[in-house]
Amino acid sequence: MTAEKGEKSVVDNPATLVWAVRLLYLQCAGLVALTIWLVILTVTSKLDAVGVAVALIVLAALGAASVLLVARALSRRAVHARGPAIVVQLFVIAAGGFLVQVHPLWAGLVLLVWGALAGVLVVVPPTTRALGVD
Repeated sequence: MTAEKGEKSVVDNPATLVWAVRLLYLQCAGLVALTIWLVILTVTSKLDAVGVAVALIVLAALGAASVLLVARALSRRAVHARGPAIVVQLFVIAAGGFLVQVHPLWAGLVLLVWGALAGVLVVVPPTTRALGVD
């Protein structure tokens, strides 16, 4: 089956785009895990500020949903997903920098490398051409 004129074939996605999408899906999974952990922490502990805890859970869940939407759009080669994907990586790098300062150092370094790698994969020429930015 061949792609019609104007359609983008999923088969010819460059490896850089495929890996960028995979890293975004992993980031989404990490945010889902964080959301679940925050829910468990909130339910099992005595909190004075329940509103703050619930707000943090909602923000983590919204972050996971946002990253999922960006990953799906990027996997469909939507050019409008490139900017948000880069912004997500900037947030990951910022979180990594924070963790490097306050510990655990290893987690901060992982986030720094992960964010930089995913960000680079989104802007390299093969990905750019596949998205139709060139």
